[in-house]
Amino acid sequence: MKPLVHLIALSAAALAAAPSVAAAADTERGRALYESRCVGCHSLDGNRAGPSHRGVFGRMAGTVPGYAYSPALRNARLVWDRASLDRWLASPEELLPGQRMNFSVSDPQERADLIAYLRAAR
Repeated sequence: MKPLVHLIALSAAALAAAPSVAAAADTERGRALYESRCVGCHSLDGNRAGPSHRGVFGRMAGTVPGYAYSPALRNARLVWDRASLDRWLASPEELLPGQRMNFSVSDPQERADLIAYLRAAR
């Protein structure tokens, strides 16, 4: 299979699987993942090396008051929802080149669990 065709086939398969992964998301597992992987830079209620996360769903990227965002995020015109957070967590640099987060979550189930936790933490 040619590389581009292979990439398209993989992307289509990932998209087809996404609803079932999101439907099976585990908020409690997401909390544990957040506490083990994210709190070094983030918190729900205060800015750290990264911005606070409470209320992230429906929020425009790059808009948490008091946080010094990269130009890539300040100018993103992106609203955080399940799909955008999944793309962000899978590869922040691919979604928004020039951003500063040097961390990704390769496992789709772990991303779904983290996103479920963030959604519940309104």
